[in-house]
Amino acid sequence: MLKMDQEHVQIFDTTLRDGEQVPGCKLDTKTKLIIAERLDVLGVDIIEAGFPVSSPGDFKSVVEISKLVKNATVCGLTRAVENDIKVAAEALAQAKRPRIHTGIGTSDSHIKFKFNSNRDAIIERAVAAVTYAKTFLEDVEFYAEDAGRTDNEFLARVCEAVVKAGATVLNIPDTTGYCLPEEYGAKIKYLKENVTGIHKAVLSCHCHNDLGLATANSIAGILNGARQIECTINGIGERAGNTSLEEVVMIMRQHPSLNLDTNINSKLLYSTSQLVSESMGMIVQPNKAVIGSNAFAHSSGIHQDGVIKNRETYEIMDPHDVGVTESAIVLTARSGRAALAYRSKNVGYELDKLQLDKVYQEFLKVADTQKQINDEDIPKIIKASNIGLI
Repeated sequence: MLKMDQEHVQIFDTTLRDGEQVPGCKLDTKTKLIIAERLDVLGVDIIEAGFPVSSPGDFKSVVEISKLVKNATVCGLTRAVENDIKVAAEALAQAKRPRIHTGIGTSDSHIKFKFNSNRDAIIERAVAAVTYAKTFLEDVEFYAEDAGRTDNEFLARVCEAVVKAGATVLNIPDTTGYCLPEEYGAKIKYLKENVTGIHKAVLSCHCHNDLGLATANSIAGILNGARQIECTINGIGERAGNTSLEEVVMIMRQHPSLNLDTNINSKLLYSTSQLVSESMGMIVQPNKAVIGSNAFAHSSGIHQDGVIKNRETYEIMDPHDVGVTESAIVLTARSGRAALAYRSKNVGYELDKLQLDKVYQEFLKVADTQKQINDEDIPKIIKASNIGLI
């Protein structure tokens, strides 16, 4: 939680909207409500509940989530289309803290090929959308789609116009995951320094992971003045995914010198990750940062010896801080005597040095024939070593 001298970075979770756009990950309303309730308890500031105009099912989900959520702002996505905005306002009517998220593409590519339009017309449509949304709600977030590939000077013009129209949040998406961190950070800095009235709005980072840079770009954004990160549990999302919530939260937590933090209860991260993974049928890759099954697992002998002596030798996070019970010392052919002694003791066999030397030789024979040595294998290995314990 926030300390006195820390600035608050809002966490905008879009697991139920952008995350659900992954092929095969469609959720029913009942499952969405379970996840939304968990996100609220987790401490996210904004839950993007869906795209109400897209289908009757999504409209219903946004309505029900609006009724359920107690603490977070509930947000509905729209295009810069009056009917989209009107339908979103209806869906959000029972939310304690509603927000409309509207916007339009701003890159030359989007303007020319998607809209067959021009820059001035795009600004007009952006202003009209925000102005119309403000007739329903006070809290209106504007997204400049493909901002990552939008000329900074034009992007500043768009942002200035929508802030003047009443936008409370400016979402600067790297929609295609193209930007380098230095480039994305510079873009946020440029807007912070060149948009008149920027103090009236919160700058938000919405980054995609096409080149594996979503988390790095989001951190570059907050280092340059953004104060909201749009992200998903497990980094799920369109194509290669979105910024991973658990990663940005723990980066800020592990680097207190940034003086930035969130309201996230990090001890719920692992269980929330599992809930989303199981609900969507999306397996979390074992080497996923923070919440992957191997994130706190050690199989190299040198690393195992260091962790057994002092966990912080090879772990920068305490597994308990993200809801993982303990570090795992995994026995493989790469493991050393320290790990074997540690795991043997855990199952009731305390080996002296001479005994350990004999057991270790037998252990290596078995470890070379199977990927991993489990607890039930250890007594068999000790027995085969003929050291008289079994």
